[in-house]
Amino acid sequence: MIDREDMLELTRRMTPARASISRAAGAYFDEEGYVDGTFNTHFLKLSQGERTRNLNLAKTVLLSGTNEELKDYPISPGARRPGGFWQLLDGIKESALKNDAFLDIFYELIGEKLPSGQALACFLYYGQYDIPVKGTDKEWLEGSEEVYTYLLCTVSPLEGEYEPGKPVFGFLYPAFRKRTGDAGYVNIFEAQPGRFRELISWLMGD
Repeated sequence: MIDREDMLELTRRMTPARASISRAAGAYFDEEGYVDGTFNTHFLKLSQGERTRNLNLAKTVLLSGTNEELKDYPISPGARRPGGFWQLLDGIKESALKNDAFLDIFYELIGEKLPSGQALACFLYYGQYDIPVKGTDKEWLEGSEEVYTYLLCTVSPLEGEYEPGKPVFGFLYPAFRKRTGDAGYVNIFEAQPGRFRELISWLMGD
């Protein structure tokens, strides 16, 4: 189960002035699932308006209905087979979104599983969050316990030329559980539960 306080803790570090996100990349897909353009940039190179729009996309995933729209999924050992999706995602995370070859493979794989008939945008955000120490009285203390390094993905319908609307799917990897990263789990968001069943089933190796 997801603790909503964990998600709220992450979103507190998602403001234009102090965002934990440092890089953003993404692809635009046509109605048939083919890539129609990509981008990859340092987050601070975006204008303040663009940073705000992207942070709102990311926060939509984290602030969605906890354990209803946003759920915890265990990643089975079988899904972590060599050359599989999760090994690719680990490589993308370790490269901090700077390996375009990994990203091209990611877009190709995701594009094959996205629902057809609608132009979509798939964005990836790379971030690092210094997890502050929390006392037994739940008050914040000085210092950091660890650095949580994550990838956050959003999938949105395009409302104009390269203008993503509100996300309808996304995930946070590794999952943020008990105030730490857990690579054995992923937090997956569906605005309409069941619409992306095929994609989720593929991600989980079912």
